[in-house]
Amino acid sequence: MAGGADSCFLGFDFSTQQLKVIAVDGNLEVIVQSSVQFDSELPEFRTRGGVHIHDDKLTVTSPALMFVKALDVLLEKMRNAGFDFSRVKAISGSGQQHGSVFWRKGARQTLNHLDPQKHLHLQLQECFALQDCPVWMDSSTSDQCQFLEAAVGGAQRLADITGSRAYEVCHLCGFQRISLISSFASSLFLGDYAPIDFSDGSGMNLMDIFERRWSQVCLDAAAPQLAERLGDLTPSAAVLGCVSLYYTERFGFAPSCKVVAFTGDNPGKVFLSPSITPPAAGVHRFNAEGQRVSWFEQDVEIRALLEGQFLAKRVHAEKLGYKILAGTRVLATGGASSNKDILQVLSDVFNAPVYTIDVTDSACLGCAYRALHALEAETGASFTETLRNAPEPQLAVRPTPGAQEVQTHTHFRVLS
Repeated sequence: MAGGADSCFLGFDFSTQQLKVIAVDGNLEVIVQSSVQFDSELPEFRTRGGVHIHDDKLTVTSPALMFVKALDVLLEKMRNAGFDFSRVKAISGSGQQHGSVFWRKGARQTLNHLDPQKHLHLQLQECFALQDCPVWMDSSTSDQCQFLEAAVGGAQRLADITGSRAYEVCHLCGFQRISLISSFASSLFLGDYAPIDFSDGSGMNLMDIFERRWSQVCLDAAAPQLAERLGDLTPSAAVLGCVSLYYTERFGFAPSCKVVAFTGDNPGKVFLSPSITPPAAGVHRFNAEGQRVSWFEQDVEIRALLEGQFLAKRVHAEKLGYKILAGTRVLATGGASSNKDILQVLSDVFNAPVYTIDVTDSACLGCAYRALHALEAETGASFTETLRNAPEPQLAVRPTPGAQEVQTHTHFRVLS
């Protein structure tokens, strides 16, 4: 084990609405949880739900400096609560996927020479070429997406190279460095530009997912000199280096504390948003007799929304080859996993018991585990071996008797 009970590992999640952190000790027990809500705790940035929705209703951004100030606030919360940063052996984290940060020329020098007597956000406020970052909800670059697809030989050819069609991407021009939210966050801890990891990079429509490097065809189609602005890719479990002296001197981190590559907050997950999957929106309502209706009562509408989302996940999973068998279990994570009513709908749709863990901030927890695993991996330990002492998921709900017949009927209607 990379550390005993006195050691700890931090996992951060730079999500849409808040910055969260979890600390686990060497026995994988959660010892600290904390967060900063962007809207309420950083009102000066005037976000709603953590974002700015522009007048065209297509452009959706978040202030880059908001993430930096949130980190200032979060670390000071932890210090004021008596957290001992010297125990931290490694940190990792995640960021909302498909968000981009554009560094101004000279930003690297600022990162390399941070003053521990000053807040981070005061030192980095002139470091961003765009003050607001395009985030995952942005859909203002459809023309560029179509151009990218055409330039590489069509949507299918792009999917063959990168793993997906082109979705809304960032404005790729005129900056010294372009980071994803995840690599931007790790840059803050590293005190230098951090590389983009394989997992998050695979969602950019620029990476050859088979070669695990940038696709020159896609780079040429997107923007000139793009490779040098993006930097190299790195394995998702890579140790990038030690924390910046800024954190050692300001908060008491050990100089040997490692920074493990940050990644996306939901790699591999299918977005069931009309802007991502599927590409076209549609609302279709049917009553119990199969007749079209224009509206439902509110409680029925909410239930239908949940069932529709979960049914789409089941259909997608089965198309990928998953089979719902007698021993199937569903593992639910995230904030909604604490809602038994939602879990019951999920269980009914999949006709399988649903299990949860005690911690709803699963992205943070996973990142804390990844921080530990990165150190263990240096001796050849697998991720499974690293987590051998992790708490087991607990049974939350079982399928409602009789639900299988109803869901099976609905399932076949969707497929037909």
